[in-house]
Amino acid sequence: MKRLVIRLFVLFGIISITGIIALQVYFFQVTFSTEQRKLNQKIQVALWDVVNKIYEFNKIKHVGLNPVYQYSPDYYVVNVNDFIDARILEHYLIKTFEQHNIKLNFEYAIYDCQTDDMVYGNHINMGQKQHNTSTVEMPKYDEFIYYFGIYFPKRKQSITGNIRIIYTLSGILILVTLFFGYALIVILKHRRLTEIQNTVVNNLTHEFKTPLSSILLSTDVLSTDDIINEPQRIKNYVQIIRSQSQNLLSQIERILGMGELENIHRLNLKEINVPEFLYSFKNDIDAKVKTKSGEFYLEIKTDKSICADRFHFTNLIYNLIDNSIKYSVEPPRILMSTTSDHNYLFLSIKDNGIGIDKKYHKKIYKKFFRIPTGNIHNVKGFGLGLHYVYSIVKNHHWKIKLESKINEGTTFIIRIPLKKGNCD
Repeated sequence: MKRLVIRLFVLFGIISITGIIALQVYFFQVTFSTEQRKLNQKIQVALWDVVNKIYEFNKIKHVGLNPVYQYSPDYYVVNVNDFIDARILEHYLIKTFEQHNIKLNFEYAIYDCQTDDMVYGNHINMGQKQHNTSTVEMPKYDEFIYYFGIYFPKRKQSITGNIRIIYTLSGILILVTLFFGYALIVILKHRRLTEIQNTVVNNLTHEFKTPLSSILLSTDVLSTDDIINEPQRIKNYVQIIRSQSQNLLSQIERILGMGELENIHRLNLKEINVPEFLYSFKNDIDAKVKTKSGEFYLEIKTDKSICADRFHFTNLIYNLIDNSIKYSVEPPRILMSTTSDHNYLFLSIKDNGIGIDKKYHKKIYKKFFRIPTGNIHNVKGFGLGLHYVYSIVKNHHWKIKLESKINEGTTFIIRIPLKKGNCD
């Protein structure tokens, strides 16, 4: 039930965040369009007033048609239908714009029918009353003979400035919404980490409790008086104590090795001759595999040396071997082999285990991640093994490759640069 509630909460949060952002974007567009329409109307009315004043100045009668035509959002053509005096036009434009509270800078030009050009243009700065020669080439409008064009170069910026407070408030709202989204992610991540922590604690308890219980039980038996007459039983229980103690020590070393790697600042790199190194613990691995009635093969096809931290390199191999043993339904058959070229040594560990589904290939190296094992319920662990392996590979600047399919086994291939100088 809790999981369903959390999923619904996440879904509601995502919908809310998406909806708020979408509404803000829509609100921006509507507000900008409204301000743009209002400004267009003000400019149209102002330019019409300019035409009426020119008609009064020229003492002609207005025909009643709308003389203002909008070519583009920032360019207007005004049909005067009579001679235009440039000085009078500029005066009327400035005064009329001031009356209508239009503070936009503008440039204008007048059409000359004799030269068929737009001539005489000024850039009018309404805020500072500065006049500069126009540098914009304004298009002509072939339908009229006596007309002028007016261009507003910063019209869009002016509209944006007028609604700046709205943009600011909306921006704050979006930031708050995004912060809510981030907080939601943090909460879910924290919950996930709590679940992982509980799982790891449970696994740790089980992993430590089982061997300790076996050791305590064996010591209780050994402490009885009558067992002294049964030397074979004594050997069996001593073997149990030794085996469970090694198991417990192995788990402790794995955890300590993980902590040591995460806190390490520099690996203790030494020259390692790979054949000698692998053969040195072949018998130990062979014994581990045989406890599961399996077989271990070692194929060395190179005599090259590498630079590596011996402690972590050993743990890397044991972690991969342990995984091959654990994730096998049948008696495990494990092949560890090496090859090399001019630059790299390739260490391969191949097994006949249950395999890894492709959808987990990118997740297996994450800390505490454990692959679902289907019908295999006796696989124990903390989800640290492959993360530890990947950390060792990364710290050594090596590369690791996974080849695996369900029920077809797994192969890990590690690419290691060959030693070409001092390891320090």
